[in-house]
Amino acid sequence: MAGLRLGPLLRFVDESAATVWVEASRPCTAEVRCADGSSGRTRTFQICGHHYALIPVTGLTPGSTTAYEVLLDGVQVWPLAGSPFPPSTIRTPAYDDTARPFRVAFGSCRWAAAPAGEHDPVGPDALDTLAAQLAAEPEPDTEHRPDVLLLLGDQVYADQTSPATRRYLAARRDLRDAPGAQVADYEEYTRLYYESWLDPEVRWLLSTVPSCMIFDDHDVIDDWNTSAAWLAGMRATAWWNERVLSGLMSYWVHQHLGNLAPAELAADPVYAAVRADPDGTDRLREFAARADADPMSARWSYRRDFGRVRLLMVDTRAARVLTEGDRSMLDPAEAAWLREQALDGAAPGPAAGGAPESAVTASGAYDHLLIGTSLPWLLPHLVHDIEGWNAALCRGERGARWARFGEKLRGRADLEHWAAFPPSFDALTALIAEAGGGADSPGSPGSPATVCVLSGDVHHAYVAEPAWPAGVPAPAARVVQLTCSPLHNSIPASIRAGFRLGWSRFGRALGRRFARHGRLAAPPVSWRRTGGPWFGNQLMTLTLRGRAARLQLHRARAARGGPARLRKTTDVTLSSP
Repeated sequence: MAGLRLGPLLRFVDESAATVWVEASRPCTAEVRCADGSSGRTRTFQICGHHYALIPVTGLTPGSTTAYEVLLDGVQVWPLAGSPFPPSTIRTPAYDDTARPFRVAFGSCRWAAAPAGEHDPVGPDALDTLAAQLAAEPEPDTEHRPDVLLLLGDQVYADQTSPATRRYLAARRDLRDAPGAQVADYEEYTRLYYESWLDPEVRWLLSTVPSCMIFDDHDVIDDWNTSAAWLAGMRATAWWNERVLSGLMSYWVHQHLGNLAPAELAADPVYAAVRADPDGTDRLREFAARADADPMSARWSYRRDFGRVRLLMVDTRAARVLTEGDRSMLDPAEAAWLREQALDGAAPGPAAGGAPESAVTASGAYDHLLIGTSLPWLLPHLVHDIEGWNAALCRGERGARWARFGEKLRGRADLEHWAAFPPSFDALTALIAEAGGGADSPGSPGSPATVCVLSGDVHHAYVAEPAWPAGVPAPAARVVQLTCSPLHNSIPASIRAGFRLGWSRFGRALGRRFARHGRLAAPPVSWRRTGGPWFGNQLMTLTLRGRAARLQLHRARAARGGPARLRKTTDVTLSSP
């Protein structure tokens, strides 16, 4: 009899359809049955001896909430017997209901929580804490429940394994051989997902709140694709090829598939090939090898429209161009895709360099544009200037000796955010201005109310807002950088001190000295921090209703003699109706 090994994860949800991801113990037919009579079923597919299914559920009623159960070969396997959690539900939106808010919760960087009863050295897990609070609410449609959860990178840590995982790895192979206590192959990647997603609270949370995901470096390895020199060094090792292919394969299975709408899945040739083969391992491995060798052959970025809220999740890791002198955060195809999606239905904005507006209509197709990028666009000023200075050194602005020093520093200090790719930073800035609408006043007809860049990675949370120079057309929308991390990770005192310095007036002045030494042009915008920095395990939530937008930040805090709670740290209005 087939058993449920992992899941269910509720992934895509729209007004009438949903997808539910599961891993089973053997080949079987996986089925979802809802209390309202809607259902879906599919056969599992096989990768490396593991059996998965992404079950399409159709016939849902807009604006409804229905409990569901999962069956494998006709036998119910979810909810688990004796579960202390409420039934898992699918909650569909009703996009024509303008009175109903849409809530987007987001964050990044999550080590698996310590097992129950064990001391957790980094404090309460924000996702565990959210799950516990939602489960304790008497009503399933509580105002605290997100409509979608955005996980912005480092869902698993392939290079920083827990003691329990290290014991598992040591039982498989000699950890004195590279890559040591890091994961080496697909089977070891599955261990990371079991450790993270079998956590009872998180398992229930992901079964009842839809999720969108994108990778960052630790999903494969720290500093993944920092530079051409870094990549050449990794490819020279005996273990890297298996590591990166396994990382891409496991990401495709566990995260990427669920990001796609049913129509996109139906048109995906890799998904079709994997499902058509009794064992899809070779098919998926071939795809991963192509994606690693030629980033333009695969697209990990994707678009989701939630009524008049548009989400663009952007791959800032695998889509990079690393050739020195031609470095770019996004390859040409990816950059063109991002531009097309941002301007599809947007109101005409201050076009950069006379860029065409053929895809633009005056009416505006969305009220809020969310750009999910694991790496922040706007960083603390000192960090931004150091990354730009380092990029100038590495491309030879100060000669070969400085270039060698710059490459060493880049790898050691993780200098590889948008600021380390200056042309890409400038291009994203121009695109945001264009997508934000044409008139230099909030509420311009057809323009979005907000453009929000959602990021993680940097182990603190903050709000930053740009300002365009005098004489340069500014977007009508309110533009904000919203950064939130970690969900559950360490925050050493050195990180706190470094980022506080980076945001300080002294740090800004010091950054200008680096910029002068690197002969850097002034960035196309200035910016200021309008919230934070906040430290701790935390989660941001955007509540969007019509053209109104409200931001809240909650931090997971331990309570004496009771469970951890999410405590509100900030609550601000970004736009009004």
